[in-house]
Formats: sequence, structure tokens, C-alpha cells
Amino acid sequence: MESDQEGQESGGRDASDRPATTTRYHLEVPVGITAEEYPILLPTIARHHSYTLGPDRCSSLLVQRVQAPLPAVWSLLRRFDTPQCYKHFIKSCSLPADFVLSVGTMRDVTVVSGLPATTSRERLDVLDDQGHVTGFTIVGGEHRLRNYKSVTTAHEVKDGTTVVLESYVVDVPEGNTEEDTRLFADTVVRLNLQKLATVAEGISRDESARSRGQ
Repeated sequence: MESDQEGQESGGRDASDRPATTTRYHLEVPVGITAEEYPILLPTIARHHSYTLGPDRCSSLLVQRVQAPLPAVWSLLRRFDTPQCYKHFIKSCSLPADFVLSVGTMRDVTVVSGLPATTSRERLDVLDDQGHVTGFTIVGGEHRLRNYKSVTTAHEVKDGTTVVLESYVVDVPEGNTEEDTRLFADTVVRLNLQKLATVAEGISRDESARSRGQ
């Protein structure tokens, strides 16, 4: 893959009449996945992490290895109502009074200062507890990630090791390049995934300590 970033599609911003293209995550082994793991993860990548990109749209797929069992990781990923439990840049999350954790529900998040964003309204698109798939779309707010759609999947590749895949597709703002847009989005996603690993591994250690103490 033509990038030193995790699973990135490369190339600069083209003219607005550029024909639609398809991401290649299902055709090339993303960085962070071993050759042995790739055939196992391929059906999920093809189904949940493939996008058709029109003009002025870009995408990326990032991989995070977590030294914790799948249940510990998924317990965090599925919490659409408390994204701040592992997402670095969320200050608070507001929910409707009749909130139910189900597809179609909304959340309003407030972003920490220092970022080119203040608020984000987000809709839960998928929550599959059996397949360990979740995803959301940003539908409003004050930020630079226009028409941002993200999907996250989790996979236990061996005992005690979980691989998390997070992909997204987003508009390239006027005056920006694909590289600039992807660098910003990738940085946010990567830091969130790293914190996810830290929190999940801490949960796993605490559970192991409690088990030994029984």
C-alpha cells in the first residue's frame, strides 16, 4: 500500500470530475494485520470497511492491537452513550431524555478546547453485539469533519489479543488536500484507539487480579 500510515489510501486531491473509486483495503493487507490474520479478517473488511469514494472524499483504515480479551474491548466500543470513556477529545456527551441504546439514536458531544471543533451531533448507525460491529455518522455540529461516517469492528485473533479495525470516509473541505484531511482524521482516530487499548488492557488486568484474589 502506498503509505507509511496504517491502511491509508494515498493521492492528492483531484478535480471535482474525478470518477468514483473503491478503497482497496480488501485487496491489500493493511499495516498492523499479519498475513495469517488477513484471510480471517477479510470477510469483515470487505463487508464493513469498503467504500466507494466520489469526488473530494477520502478514507482510511486504522488497526489497533489490544492485549485484552474481546469482551473487555467490546464493552468500551459499544458504549455510544459514553464515548469519553476512551475518546481523547470529548469533554462531555449529552443524550435525549428518552435515550435508548439502539440504531438511529443521537448524541451531542462537546469537544475539548484546542481543536478546530466545538460540538458534534452523531447518529448510531450500527450496533451488532454478536458480530462486534459499531458505527456512527456525524450529522451536525461545529467541526471540520463533514459527512464523516465511521465503522469499528473488533476481533479476538488469539487468546487475550484483540484486533480493532476502524475505518472512515469523509469530505475533503474546500481549500484542503486529501492528505491534510486524512492526517487530521487519522491522528484523532489513532489516539482514540491507543487510549482504547490502554483502558481495555487495564480492565483486563483488574479482572485477572480479582480472579487471582478469589
